[in-house]
Amino acid sequence: MSKKALILCFFILLKFVLQYTISAPEYELHRDEFLHMDQGKHLAWGYLSVPPFTSWTSYLILLLGKSVFWVKFFPALFGIFTLVIVWKAIEDLGGNLFAFILGATAVTCSVILRINMLYQPNSADILFWTLVYYALLKYINSENNKWPYLMAIALGFGFLNKYNIMFLILGLLPALLLTNNRKIFINKHLYLALGLALLIVSPNLIWQYQNHFPVIHHMKLLSKTQLVNVNRLDFIKEQFLFFMGSIFILLAAFLSFFIYEPFRKYRVFFWSFVFTLSLFTYLRAKGYYAIGLYPIFLAFGSVYLERVFTARFTWLRYATVLFILLLFIPLLRLGFPLESPADIKKHPEKYKALGLLRWEDGKDHELPQDYADMQGWKELAEKVDADYEKISDKKHTVVLCDNYGQAGAINFYSRFKNIGAVTMNADYIDWIPLDEEIKNVILVQNADDDDKERKKEQPLFRKVALTGKIENQYARERGTSIYILLDAKVSINKILEGDIRENRWD
Repeated sequence: MSKKALILCFFILLKFVLQYTISAPEYELHRDEFLHMDQGKHLAWGYLSVPPFTSWTSYLILLLGKSVFWVKFFPALFGIFTLVIVWKAIEDLGGNLFAFILGATAVTCSVILRINMLYQPNSADILFWTLVYYALLKYINSENNKWPYLMAIALGFGFLNKYNIMFLILGLLPALLLTNNRKIFINKHLYLALGLALLIVSPNLIWQYQNHFPVIHHMKLLSKTQLVNVNRLDFIKEQFLFFMGSIFILLAAFLSFFIYEPFRKYRVFFWSFVFTLSLFTYLRAKGYYAIGLYPIFLAFGSVYLERVFTARFTWLRYATVLFILLLFIPLLRLGFPLESPADIKKHPEKYKALGLLRWEDGKDHELPQDYADMQGWKELAEKVDADYEKISDKKHTVVLCDNYGQAGAINFYSRFKNIGAVTMNADYIDWIPLDEEIKNVILVQNADDDDKERKKEQPLFRKVALTGKIENQYARERGTSIYILLDAKVSINKILEGDIRENRWD
């Protein structure tokens, strides 16, 4: 095995090890991960919040046994594929050993490591963005018509993973028109490739049409409740933090398009970056939406710096790699859940200074929101299980929750395989079991619910009782209450059918 191959294997192994060790044991899975896991039990061509790609991966995880190991494995795998594509891009740009090491270090020691910790569409999103850009790079180098088809496949599956990839296209199209690469528009294979991409995404587009375009409802809700609180200056600041240790590589890449003759033909990448980032900034996007832009530039910057740091400046090569590692340490300490919730509460200053305690409601809290979203779920499932176990008529019992995090966590951690917790929230609204008469309900309600005595349900059941609450002080769900509602006096199915009609997006 060559030295280059051994180094690549080292980075792959390192990334796998890091993905399983950079989280304190106090943290559980994230609320969004539970939703995506349950989508694997209800395969469809689309969902309220995301396209279907993640559900296919969830189905594989379920087949493999639904362990936390496999939940973490796939985002780590997508991250490794991203690393390999950057490695291949460096190779195509004529990079040598230093460029490979610099680029791989930059990818590994960046926010991508953090993204790859969570089982969400974001890891695959970054992968597909990088693959689209890599295929464009290969086409510019060779003008081989197979590369537009790879772009189309990456775009198609990227769309089926997360609609966010459309911003790549919205930035790339004017960039192509602005540069000499505009001649691609007279290539018939571009349009055949676009037809292939349309064919790949068509099942999801048909599903959207048949379901009255829930993506529009989701985007309006997202804009109203979350994006409205995004500060544009914070968005820009986050871009610097994401690749803090390797920012000099990105700057070198941008500079190289204008002063390094062999890279001038790649200026389309620079303008694509400018247009896409401007669009994200204008629309108040969340900072991490733009992460897919950066990996390909790490390849350009690494190769250019290798050319700059000639043999006379060999010491600078070692210094740059060391610089990335040293600056990654504070990112590792602040951007990863290595500290326990108790330690963060004792020393919140550094988190507050960087705005990490600000949640999507625009307010500061004790923990970063993602960390609070990884607390209290096992406690909730255990308390619901205790109630569920006592009910003899489980066939006619439903666990009804206030949000998708609660429902998904119960389904994931419960000892009962078919507990089937649901909610009127997110995709669960389509999974409420109305085929059997419902006589008993285990009700899970948020802490801010204003009907603590369950006056609404008292007339409907012969017994209504509070059985427990989430007591974890660090959980976002702290104070969430659990009630048992037994022996229904009326048709609960009809009531739920009415609630479903009221809460559906169409």
